[in-house]
Amino acid sequence: MIHSDFHCHTTYADGCHTPAQMVKAALDRGLTTLGISEHAFTPPDAPDFCMAADKGGAYRAEIAALARQYAGRITLLCGVEMDVDSRDDPTLYDYVIGSVHHLTVNGRTYNVDATPQEAQACIDEGFGGDRYAYAEAYFARVADETAATGAQIVGHFDLLTKFTERGVPFDPDHPTYRKAALAALEKLAAQGQVLEINTGAMARGWRQMPYPDARWLPVWRELGGAVVLTSDAHHLDHLQYGFDVSLHLAQTNGFTTAGFTDRLGRDHRQY
Repeated sequence: MIHSDFHCHTTYADGCHTPAQMVKAALDRGLTTLGISEHAFTPPDAPDFCMAADKGGAYRAEIAALARQYAGRITLLCGVEMDVDSRDDPTLYDYVIGSVHHLTVNGRTYNVDATPQEAQACIDEGFGGDRYAYAEAYFARVADETAATGAQIVGHFDLLTKFTERGVPFDPDHPTYRKAALAALEKLAAQGQVLEINTGAMARGWRQMPYPDARWLPVWRELGGAVVLTSDAHHLDHLQYGFDVSLHLAQTNGFTTAGFTDRLGRDHRQY
């Protein structure tokens, strides 16, 4: 059994529960380590999907207080999820998840994570209906995000496939898509980031399987990459959601361990 989860959200941004409620839920599930990774202030996502510009200090202070309160019962880490255009200092956090949630094309910013309609609008308006040009732009941004954010973990690598089962399909074997995804994986592996196996879209009913698509896991392993299992939980009931699936995917694709090393050099091994 996995006793940790490193990607979850709270009422500081778009989560349903307070940090204290998430910690209590983690304890009830028998977790020994919980990483809360709130969305950093990111102007295109404000105010609905990220912390307010003045809330980072309060968030860090509350996580620190909870860590003291529950010391000896659970290790609590204060993480942050950042986009390339987030406005926060990554050195103030235990670790960073680097993610791409939006693309800006011709002066308009589209949230690729919000709805199938907005994703399709980005394809139609920003890329003339060419979904694979959209994919190229998305993966190019993913390849650059860890350098910009100083991230230890790469968030939901192929998030653009969130709506594949709801009318915005991609063929991962399309030559343009495959070339863009492979280029991003190669750049990320060279930077030493850890790829999360993320079940967030499963918990919310968008996907049947985790990010990334399973076809990329053996590629990532061959590149020398490591993985970490995460839930991207926005609700306490979703902590460790689908970890049996993620664990099976990791192990059958040759990953003998999962976990990551935080910004302070501490190792958090899951198995």
